[in-house]
Amino acid sequence: MEVRDGSVKLKVEDGSSGAMWVKNLYLSCEPKTRHLMDTIRAGSPITGFGVARVVDSANPKFKKGDLVWGITGWEEYSLIASSETFFKIEHTDVPLSNYNGLLGMPGLSAYVGFFELCSPKKGESVYISTATGGVGQLVGQFAKLLGCYAVGSAGSQEKDDLLKNKLGFDEAFNSKEEADLDAALKRYFPDGIDIYFENVGGKMLDAVLLNMKSHGRIARHGMTSQYNLDQPEGIHNLMNLVLKQVRMEGFLVSSYYHLYLKFLETVLPYVKQGKIIYTEDIVEGLENGPVALVGLFSSQNVGKQVIVVSRE
Repeated sequence: MEVRDGSVKLKVEDGSSGAMWVKNLYLSCEPKTRHLMDTIRAGSPITGFGVARVVDSANPKFKKGDLVWGITGWEEYSLIASSETFFKIEHTDVPLSNYNGLLGMPGLSAYVGFFELCSPKKGESVYISTATGGVGQLVGQFAKLLGCYAVGSAGSQEKDDLLKNKLGFDEAFNSKEEADLDAALKRYFPDGIDIYFENVGGKMLDAVLLNMKSHGRIARHGMTSQYNLDQPEGIHNLMNLVLKQVRMEGFLVSSYYHLYLKFLETVLPYVKQGKIIYTEDIVEGLENGPVALVGLFSSQNVGKQVIVVSRE
């Protein structure tokens, strides 16, 4: 990765129907970015979700000055050829950076994975890995609002304390200090796990499969332990899906964009009432983006990692 300087004309060319130029304000930094980098042509900017302001538009859905969030580039200004992945920001009485997390892709992912895929019921036992991340911290709070028992794992004592003392999880543990993940899960879930929100993969998933209850549900959102491996780890306990009739389903949040307004209607009241808390780890400056990205894989961030490009 490298930072390059250049100049552009911030004007949509005639005939570029639907295109728009945006000024990037906040960029989302997440583990999946590392995985997506393998598909980017050399010399092209990294892409990912971000919050931006429209500076010129040939798109009838967006006008100059609109605040938007969607897939943009890791650069100061981006030319957006298609607006299919963009949403206009209507509610500005919350921090704009929240649209990279709480009210953006991570928030919708948490909502879809937990409510739509796992169909939770009051009193069920819920486990979330990488629980202080942009998605996991919300899944745990959704579970508690519904009356579930919620346990999260993270990578430091500081993060464990955050989960229990600020975010309201019932229990938390440092997965990096557990030599036996199966034993750790049995300690916190002696009767088994009803719902697992999967963000890690590998050895963690293998241990969870041994501890799922009959008819349990697993929502697979990511596999952070596998993104930097030349040879992904195999899973050995898949027979438990059959024996316990567990349903495991992966998903892409882009398939659920049609639920975004429903999601906002559900979540915004809780946010404004202070019943949902969201933690962010802010890095200032686009030039510090690569360091922030690398830090995700050694648990350097506490909360959703956000890169500030401009505060205008």
